[in-house]
Amino acid sequence: MRVRFNIVLSSVFLIFSSVLFPAISLAASEHAIRLGLTDSASILSIHSSRPFFLKLTSGKQFKVSESVTVKRQGETLLLNSRTITASIVSVQGGGGVYGVKVLASTDHSSAQKSNKEWMVRGPLEIHPVPSGLAVINRIPLETYVAGVVSGEVSPKWPLEALKAQAVAARTYVLYKQAENREQPFDVFASVQDQVYHGHAVRKDSVLQAITETQGQVVTYDGRPIYAAYSSTAAGPTEDALYVWALDLPYLKGVDCPFDNQAPRYDWRTTFTFDYLENQLRKEGYLVGTVATLTPYTFTPSGRVDRVRLLHSRGEIILRGQDLRRIVGYSKIFSTNFSIKSVGAEVEVVGHGAGHAVGMCQWGMREMAELGYDYQSILRHYYPDTTLLPLSRVNLILANQP
Repeated sequence: MRVRFNIVLSSVFLIFSSVLFPAISLAASEHAIRLGLTDSASILSIHSSRPFFLKLTSGKQFKVSESVTVKRQGETLLLNSRTITASIVSVQGGGGVYGVKVLASTDHSSAQKSNKEWMVRGPLEIHPVPSGLAVINRIPLETYVAGVVSGEVSPKWPLEALKAQAVAARTYVLYKQAENREQPFDVFASVQDQVYHGHAVRKDSVLQAITETQGQVVTYDGRPIYAAYSSTAAGPTEDALYVWALDLPYLKGVDCPFDNQAPRYDWRTTFTFDYLENQLRKEGYLVGTVATLTPYTFTPSGRVDRVRLLHSRGEIILRGQDLRRIVGYSKIFSTNFSIKSVGAEVEVVGHGAGHAVGMCQWGMREMAELGYDYQSILRHYYPDTTLLPLSRVNLILANQP
């Protein structure tokens, strides 16, 4: 399904952008990102400190003095007490700053652990999708990148690290925009894609990093790369082939001896077999009483590729990445782990945090502290790539018509 949203940015929004990013050109701000706040709301509220308007596809509009509740009822929408049949509702005016809160959700969200409340600068669009109500925030590319840098790393990190993060974030969203051009929006405002902190004043260091790398994109064969990154590799980075079955020449493992100061370079966790059994059943596995859990195969970087789980009904072979998801990313921080003991509790000792594909953020930080510039950092983690201005980048992926 493809839905195109053609909303003209308000003059208030453009004025705000020019104040927030004084050195960012109008051409950069015109490249818009469709940011998905949620795709699974059944009831949501939108509020603003000033009156705003809800505009329907028919051209009809309603003035809202302070807040509105939007509820999906089959094929119709309920705006407070008014039933409408419009497929798209645009939220405009009111100074362009809105609070969005999900009051109730469906059970079919494709987002993982997304937020339930955001303060964003508009415009917004509300659209019924099979999984519920989608809320799309259309914002300029560089405004989005500034929000990601602020959400992903500390503004106190070295400037060259912030620049590397800015370029990676910009590249990632352009890749996803090309990949998701048939979808209602380009990226989620969550860890499923990139953490975006909504409408906020950005630190001077973040604004400087955005300004000094404006429009720069990491490319391979003239196209934006899948600029994956994660917190802490704690060893060589991982080949994307073993995480997402993607054989990409620029996402092969590279050495990363730079992140040993990361807070999760080493970690330890425990959980019971009862907990594991319950989590597996929630995922639909027909599991009996678990007897053993052991690493089964490993990737070339030494991370767990598969685990073998013996239980009273047989055995289950799980991908290491799936075990992380099932047990919980807040318990098993990476697949670079070993199982030290199995008794009343399973004790897992590991290193690093995240999938470890592409750029290591804590490695990026230390490389900057050691004097590497952002171009060198990006070349190290994304080998055989080229940094190009957006005007020279082919925004159609190689496998697309």
